Amino acid sequence: MIDVANIQPRMLMGPGPSDVNPRVLAAMARPTVGHLDPQFLEVLNDTRDMLRMVFRTENELTLAVSGTGSAGMETCVVNLVEPGDRVLVCVAGVFGTRMAEVARRTGAEVVTIERPWGQVFTAEEIAAACEQHKPLKLVGIVHAETSTGAAQPIPAVSEAVHAAGALLLVDAVTSLGGMEVSVDDWRIDACYSGTQKCLSCPPGLSPVTFSAAAEQAIAARRTPVQSWYLDMTLVRKYWGSERLYHHTAPVNMNYALHEALRMVLEEGLEARWRRHTAAHEALKTGLERMGVRHLAAPEHLLPMLNAVAAADGVDEAVVRKRLLDEYGIEIGGGLGAFKGKAWRIGLMGESATMRHVEALLSALREILT
Repeated sequence: MIDVANIQPRMLMGPGPSDVNPRVLAAMARPTVGHLDPQFLEVLNDTRDMLRMVFRTENELTLAVSGTGSAGMETCVVNLVEPGDRVLVCVAGVFGTRMAEVARRTGAEVVTIERPWGQVFTAEEIAAACEQHKPLKLVGIVHAETSTGAAQPIPAVSEAVHAAGALLLVDAVTSLGGMEVSVDDWRIDACYSGTQKCLSCPPGLSPVTFSAAAEQAIAARRTPVQSWYLDMTLVRKYWGSERLYHHTAPVNMNYALHEALRMVLEEGLEARWRRHTAAHEALKTGLERMGVRHLAAPEHLLPMLNAVAAADGVDEAVVRKRLLDEYGIEIGGGLGAFKGKAWRIGLMGESATMRHVEALLSALREILT
């Protein structure tokens, strides 16, 4: 049996989790109190306010769901979608596929449009699909597709979706805190993320936010929300002024998110985005010198998740194992269409530094030669 006290640190450069700052780990070690303790309720108040700043929104219904990013996805879908609703999901990777599956399980009529992996959707494509399949309750799209390293532009898509009279759901699990996410300016109706990516907090919570229009859709439901645990009409009563017990919140995980958000805002959102971009550009330059190319369209590369083709004639899994065993560096392998063909290199939050980039490039050069 392993003694967790002996677990060795890694340099986390995969698709998540990212490295966690000692300040965040120290916050997790603070005394556990009751989930209705006045001290903890103040933590929730602060967390809600800071999440609004990071999401760039004034949305009243903004909180951290008890669960990872997939719980955030399910929260948004099951609260907004009922049996018989028609939903359009844009699929260009694993997480668009997952969103469609979650929507199907609500009993919705789900239609999809697809792009090849590594490419993104145009507003015109989405407008045409909305026209073809109207009326639509919801259109879902992934902002940062973690399986392909592609960044989907949102503002023009939002215009097309709202012109069709639908609500817009955006997956920002990988992007929040590492590149611009402007919920209000982009008119996003529901958005979810995860703590373990660019927020550099351990996995376990999923920030979500709902617009006033989304709240109206929830209030107008004909049927109860499919999931009792994720029902925002109940959970919000705990996070809001009523403080009605719903479930036992993960107290120490919320301490960690509170401290992580403080660090994001201390650095400043724009400065943090610039840091992620600078690390990405340095990594891209170094990889190109080794003949390693990115898989996503060049004009739509994510700064915090670099999906690259494994070097020719190289077993990508062997390289990843050597990086972990010999250098203590973790990167990810490809998923779906890229399985066995790609490496996914994360530059997220605390892992988006030149030290991380230089360490990985040096190790790869040694292994590949």
